[in-house]
Amino acid sequence: MAGGKMSARQKMINLMYLVFIAMLAMNMSKEVLSAFGFIKEEMKVNTDATERKNSISYEGLSQKAQDQPEKFAPLNEKAKKVKSLSNNFYKYLEQLKDTMQASIEDKTDYETMDKTDFLESYFFQGDNKTKEGQEFVDNINNYRNTVISTLGSDYKALNERVAFRFSTDSVINKKISETKKLDWLDSRYKGFPLIASLTSITQMQASIKNTESEMLTELLGGQLEADSKLTTNNYKGIVSLNKTAYFAGENVTGQVVLGRYDSNLVPTKVTLNGRDITDNVENGQVLLNMSAGNVGKKSIKGEITFMQDGKPEVIPFESEYSVIAEPSGAVVSADRMNVVYRGLSNPISVSLPGVGSNNLDVTATGGKLTKNGSSYMIRPGSGNVATINVSAKLSSGKTVNSKATFRIKDVPAAQGSVRNQYGIVRMPKSGLSNAPIAAGLPDFEFDLKLQVTSFKIKVPGQLTIIVNGSTLNANAKRALSKAKRGDIINIYDIQANVVNSSYKLKRVLPVSIELTN
Repeated sequence: MAGGKMSARQKMINLMYLVFIAMLAMNMSKEVLSAFGFIKEEMKVNTDATERKNSISYEGLSQKAQDQPEKFAPLNEKAKKVKSLSNNFYKYLEQLKDTMQASIEDKTDYETMDKTDFLESYFFQGDNKTKEGQEFVDNINNYRNTVISTLGSDYKALNERVAFRFSTDSVINKKISETKKLDWLDSRYKGFPLIASLTSITQMQASIKNTESEMLTELLGGQLEADSKLTTNNYKGIVSLNKTAYFAGENVTGQVVLGRYDSNLVPTKVTLNGRDITDNVENGQVLLNMSAGNVGKKSIKGEITFMQDGKPEVIPFESEYSVIAEPSGAVVSADRMNVVYRGLSNPISVSLPGVGSNNLDVTATGGKLTKNGSSYMIRPGSGNVATINVSAKLSSGKTVNSKATFRIKDVPAAQGSVRNQYGIVRMPKSGLSNAPIAAGLPDFEFDLKLQVTSFKIKVPGQLTIIVNGSTLNANAKRALSKAKRGDIINIYDIQANVVNSSYKLKRVLPVSIELTN
């Protein structure tokens, strides 16, 4: 096109080619700018979803810290500190993005965000950083270092990911040199279009929420792993002696085995000394309740039957015990550990070897005690401790007094559920439309039946709907019909009652549904 004389027609064709090439370059640039904007929007949607999941996890960990402070209170303190750090850093980045877009009227017109001058004057002054640029780097360094120190050395893998995500180390720019390092802030934000910088900061916000999510998973998962390890907290050595009474100078013989109780292992049939006592199985244990008999050696024989591969598997057991004449104290055991729950009738077993239950004088402080046959029920009062006092007069005329103390606790918070699932439940829209909203107390010692009376449902983009009863009404179903795949439907402010009881639940935790179609 540069050589010789050209006709007017050829000059016009050449000019059209130049214009066409320029238009292609402009369109490509606009497409790239728009792509950055769309990526930023998608990251914001994913970040919001992660934040909602994190909120439920934080609430669950906080509740566990109240129910089991010895295990979960230290973990909850770590989580609260990281949450506070994350919220402050996230807000700082959000304010920075607002400052970057302050002069832009249409925040979604990404094709106009091709200028580089804002951050080049806001973060840089020649070859040096401005006060604002240094503040940006300092905030990243502070967040990274404080999160790592808060988590501690037990979370090495997570700390390495945090260090990588929020690294501000100098980098090598191979376009300039194979060895020379470039300052991190220069390499990430100098000379980049505004929309690229906005997307980069949005990605950093997503990394904050992902860090919180991974932290919560590791904190809870680490505790669950610790619970399953072969330690003295999880397993106990059980001493099984060949007999329970020995003469002076006689050899003591028996076995020591390692045992762990499994509350989910329930037999289909249990017999004891020829009697069917299957109804006496609770939490995977066969509860014995029989008369000791007269003084002397007694035997206990029976069978436990489990179904395996459709066939009954019979496991025999046998033991002996001795009945002595004068015990020195009462034997008191709580059917449900050393805790009784406020507002409920808690079963208490009281026995004194060699003394019939009718000859026991049993009283209680800190609660109302009632007798039902040979067993007792205590309904705790408003205090923190309930005490069972036992008194009996032996045949020798000696009086034996004993007592047992139980901690009084409130019934833990119930949890909302759908299809017997808690937390975040994945299911199709049609399933949620017809599924009842329920509430339960998973892993609670008492089998309480709860009835949901009302709840609120929030569909993204729709007004909150108040529903009376336990199933979605017409308004709720209409709102649900507008939801899309991947939307998180929040069911909260759930009101529930304990069936056949006047006890008032303190709260019911929410349940969220992630739509699969």
